[in-house]
Formats: sequence, C-alpha cells, structure tokens
Amino acid sequence: MKLTFVTPRYGTAVIGGAETAARMLAERVAPRPGWEVEVLTSCALDHLTWENTEVAGTSVVGGVTVHRFPTASRRLLEYFELDGRLRVAPSAATLADARRWVALNGPVCPDLVDAVAGSDADVVACYPYLFATTVDAIAVSPAPVVLHPAAHDEPALYLPAFQRSFRGVDAFVYHTRAERQLMEHVFRLGDRPQVVLGLGVDEPAGTGRPGGELLGLGSRRYLCYLGRVDEHKGCQMLADFFARYKERHPGDLALAFVGPVSDRAPDHPDIVVTGTVDEDDKWDILAGAEVMVTPSAYESFSLVVLEAWTLGVPVLVNATCAATMEHCRRSGGGLWFDSYRSFEATVERLTGDPDVATSLGEAGRRYTERHFRWPAIVDRYTAFLEGVAARGRGAVLSAARLEAPRGGEAYTREGAA
Repeated sequence: MKLTFVTPRYGTAVIGGAETAARMLAERVAPRPGWEVEVLTSCALDHLTWENTEVAGTSVVGGVTVHRFPTASRRLLEYFELDGRLRVAPSAATLADARRWVALNGPVCPDLVDAVAGSDADVVACYPYLFATTVDAIAVSPAPVVLHPAAHDEPALYLPAFQRSFRGVDAFVYHTRAERQLMEHVFRLGDRPQVVLGLGVDEPAGTGRPGGELLGLGSRRYLCYLGRVDEHKGCQMLADFFARYKERHPGDLALAFVGPVSDRAPDHPDIVVTGTVDEDDKWDILAGAEVMVTPSAYESFSLVVLEAWTLGVPVLVNATCAATMEHCRRSGGGLWFDSYRSFEATVERLTGDPDVATSLGEAGRRYTERHFRWPAIVDRYTAFLEGVAARGRGAVLSAARLEAPRGGEAYTREGAA
C-alpha cells in the first residue's frame, strides 16, 4: 500500500500546525509492514514568503522519503490586497477571484503538481485544505484523494474555489468532532467516507530540570504558552490580558511564550519569550507551568493541549475556538475565557486553588490516555485508508475532479505570477 502525502511545507523545522500533524502521521505509518510512505512538498519553510530555502530533490526525514519541488515565486503583495477585499464577504466572491486568491496564497509548485499527476500511489493524502498545493493535487491526482482539512471557522473556508475543489475529494479525515460538524455545515459532505481521527501524543520527554530555571525565573510561578508566537494565534491578546492582570494582581506570577517568534515579541517585565527550544527544554518548561494557556481562536486540534495534559497540567483556552473547547468539555481538563474579566477569574481560580488545578490536570491526563495514543490512532487511520483505496474513485467523483481546474499552477502558467 503506497501512501503519498502532499503538504505545502515539511520538516522538523516546521513547528506546529497541520504540516507537523502530517509529518507525525507519515513517520508513524511508514514503519508499518506492507506500507510505503512518501511526501511531496515545496522547497519553502516560511509560509509567509514561500521563499525556496531547501534544496530541491529527494531526501529522507524521520524515515520518510521526501521529494521537494521549488515554488514558482515568493508571495506577492497583491495577495494581501485581494485577501482584505474577499474576507469581508467570502461566500459572495466570484469563482475567478477565489481561484486567484488560492494561487496568490500559494505555494505554486508546477513540478509538484506534475509529480502528483504521475504518481503510482494507492492513496494521496492532502494536508491542509488552505493552500494551492492541495487544490492542485485534488485536481490532478489519478489515485483516490483523502483530505485532512485542518479547518476552522475562518473567511477563507467560504470561498467558492474550495466548494468546487472539494467535489473531487474521495474521503475526509478530521481532527475533532467540531471540525467535522463545521465541514458538513459548509460543504454537505455526507456522501463521502469520513472519520474523526485526531492525533496521537508521545510520552513526555524532558530531563526533570526545573522549568523556572530554564526560563530565568528561578522559583517564580508561571503560565506557559507553547507554539508559534504570532498575533494570529492570539499571542498579543494574551500578552495584553496578562499585563492588565499584573496591574490588578501584583505578585510573582510570570508568563512564558515558548516557540518561534514570527511576529513582534511581547515586551513586559513579567513576560519571558524563549524563541525555539529543543524538545527536552519544551517538556521541562511545560511540566513546571501552573497553567498552559492556548489563546488562539483558530485551531483544528491543538496538540499542545494534550501534551500539557500528559503532564497533568491544566489548560486555559479561548472560548471561541471550537476544537479546544471540545477537548475541555469532553475531558473536564481545563477552563476557558471569552473576555479579560473571564481570563482574570479563571487565572485566579487555577493559580489560587491547587486542588482545582490538580483535579483538572488529572482529568485531562485520563482523557488523553484514553483517546490519543499513537498505536490506536495509526490502526484506525490505516484501516480507513485501505477502505478508501478499495473503494477507488467513483465515476461521479472522477468527473468532478476533472472539472476542477488547478488552483495555483494554472495561474502561474498563464504568466500572471
């Protein structure tokens, strides 16, 4: 059984996001007897520029064969103008404008598209929905296409280009029930095979060093944010809320932002920004946290929530994020906020009552152990893919795929990029 993943970027330098989820699945399916796994991706690592920084060609990453193809161009300023205009009323956009948005969003990789078209894979798995590589792969794949949307409720999801493109998808794999409900509401996908899979969580690493010492905080207590430091992830809101909290509640509590900085780093005497850290440091810092805070409203799964729970650390999430709210409600492992006032109240509760914090963290640990361990996840995933491959491409889906023009490559070859 040959499985080909198509992702816009790939590698250990890509921190978080759907592409990391794809890598985690690929690395765990690859050793399975009777399975061959490969990845088709771009030479870019930066999703903001799509600059070619990696060498084109074939390499092996984590036991998986990876084929890299150059992007046709860096991201153009025209994208931002079009995005600002379409996001006001995305469902009202013309199909031509929506396809142009997909092309400008990128990455446009003509050689990658040709590789998909000539693939001998049994199944092509595209991850996530948002990029031109996915739209193009759906359009040309000779094998059944499984889409991992990694979708959340954002303007781009309602662009008509995706409505048209998804007609050519043979099956869908979701991170959460909330994601499945969203996709069904927007696209009416009940006729296609679907599964809510989630992701697995590894056993905690780390060396047992005090997290506060690694952060330069000594014995001070701290909240922890783990992931890309970016305004779009809610980091500026979290920094602003925390600064206001400290004005009202002076004390030793600090906040650590742990992860690569892709936006302006928060500046406050009680806020530490580490940048990228290695896995051992990450786990040690997380283990020492009073609370792990996930302020993003736009998550399709949030692996870091489950990583916190493997250590018994309670979490605090944004109430507008369906995926993290689903985890909290199903597990009883965390609280949520929808304003500064609720942020203040929940931080006070979690840091001021050790019994509550311990109870929530343990509930999260039980939930993670029960539902998100890799062996069971991989068993379910491979069984689902085998069913998709056996079903093959239905005649209706094949015709729909042939109708779906390539999202990025066609635009590039017209010379507009």
